[in-house]
Amino acid sequence: MSGTRYSFLAGKAGERLDRFVAGNCPDVSRSQAQHLIDDGLIVVNGRRGKPAMKLNTGDRVEVSLPPHSRPIAESLALEIIYRDDGVIVVDKPAGMTVHPAPGHNCHTLVNALLSYFPGLGDSGSLRPGIVHRLDRDASGVMVVARNVPAQLDLIEQFRKRSVKKQYLVLVTGRLAPDRGVVEAPIGRDPHNRKRMAVVDDTEGRSACTHYSVIRHLKEHTLLEVRPETGRTHQIRVHLSAIGYPVLGDRVYGSKSDLLPRLFLHACRLGFTLPDTGEYVEFSSSLPPELEGVLGSLD
Repeated sequence: MSGTRYSFLAGKAGERLDRFVAGNCPDVSRSQAQHLIDDGLIVVNGRRGKPAMKLNTGDRVEVSLPPHSRPIAESLALEIIYRDDGVIVVDKPAGMTVHPAPGHNCHTLVNALLSYFPGLGDSGSLRPGIVHRLDRDASGVMVVARNVPAQLDLIEQFRKRSVKKQYLVLVTGRLAPDRGVVEAPIGRDPHNRKRMAVVDDTEGRSACTHYSVIRHLKEHTLLEVRPETGRTHQIRVHLSAIGYPVLGDRVYGSKSDLLPRLFLHACRLGFTLPDTGEYVEFSSSLPPELEGVLGSLD
């Protein structure tokens, strides 16, 4: 079974190869692009490249994607908050990955949704209907598109930053002052490619995170966090960078006996319904295990 091949001409000089591929190939994230480059499946002008190489105008980039099959439907428990002909709003539990990826093709949110909605999204996609993500060990409200027009509409809303995203986050340390903004580009950690990090402008993508203190609990702080952008691990990376890592985050510095998961919960999501143009907001209450942590600290 053959895979999919793409051929592109670079339109502007100076863009990184991995970023160019992720921006032009459906279903390829920047981290996946880096692996494809390392495996020799992406070439520039007929020669192997490197993830950080800078393209010149007119460079021909050829991408060979390995074959994949459509995700299978799985009967998994899932709380559906809202549905119409264009979208589905779900309350994702912690521990569930959002969509299949190489080496992990089952037990995801997409697999669960396909059992409820067999015609979900683009039939040829590994992540049909997905327009944004939550980390595996985060929980909360998400929107998924039921068809391609709705998916394109929602992607554009995220691109324009008109989607309202609000999180409840517990961090280690007594954060002060009570309000702040972290503006720092995020990219792949040059010392550990499995992590993200705050990097310089040439290596990362712009990212902006607003936070406000709800209350202090012993040596922790409960925050309301509103990210403007949606970079991978953005909230975790930004809060860790200013010295207040998310509780339970084993990757960015706050492993805790209080909680085996991240204290990161998407509590509110607001967007415009593609079918009607109506602005709506949906909310999700803190899961019992997170409420329990707050109770123990109080």
